Amino acid sequence: MKANLLTIAALILCCFSCKTDSKKEEKDPVKKVVSEISNELSESQRHHEWIDLERENGTFKAFVVYPESNVATDAVIVIHENRGLNDWARSFADQLASKGFLVIAPDLISNSVEGIEKTTDFENTDKAREAIYALDPMQVTKDLNTTFQYIVNEPSSNGNVSVIGFCWGGSQSFRYATNNQEIKKALVFYGTAPKDYATLESISAPVYGFYGGNDNRVNATIHDTKDAMEKYNKKYETTIYDGAGHAFMRQGAEASANDPNKRARDAAWGELLSILDEE
Repeated sequence: MKANLLTIAALILCCFSCKTDSKKEEKDPVKKVVSEISNELSESQRHHEWIDLERENGTFKAFVVYPESNVATDAVIVIHENRGLNDWARSFADQLASKGFLVIAPDLISNSVEGIEKTTDFENTDKAREAIYALDPMQVTKDLNTTFQYIVNEPSSNGNVSVIGFCWGGSQSFRYATNNQEIKKALVFYGTAPKDYATLESISAPVYGFYGGNDNRVNATIHDTKDAMEKYNKKYETTIYDGAGHAFMRQGAEASANDPNKRARDAAWGELLSILDEE
């Protein structure tokens, strides 16, 4: 009798454990999305390559994706969010390459913390964010210059290089346009302009801003940015997607995305490709 009771108790515990694990899986959609993106990357038909670029006292990683083309193509530098160069950022680079562009995505927190070679080596996204906000802005510019020099001189490149950034990377895209007059176009996704508006005078590339209608923290800066860009006679065109939030390009790609983020993501893809294709 005692043995039977123990068996029944073990079965109950086992069932409870299975249900608990199932609930945990259901409540962890991020892991599921990351897994799906990783599968998409592994199944891509395009050539992916990790490279090491030189930096003072070391190197940093960059992810390069080559389009399937028989001629040299335009190139694009992709600057990641404040989460670092995660699978979503690499997936975006791959999707952009599928449209015929040579793409390079530098991992700007690569080797910025001892023992951490890539973003994916961080314990979690919070640790990656900490590393992002500890970066020296001048070092970021140097790393982007190194990235630019690599891709502009790559034999597969025709020498036309644009830059696209998201969130923190969107702000860096705007800032880098003030540092590099050879950039052809700067596409800023939900990022802000440099606080020192005087630096905008040095921009030579047209700047295109993409914003979610519900992202008031960022959108509150647009009016003054427009005024400053007009003052220096610089091109700054903005698109605001009603109902979309911050990071709609990433969130809109998820299976569980709400309609405003999904619509914004789909529309923005069309617009960014149209801009990049313009002569």
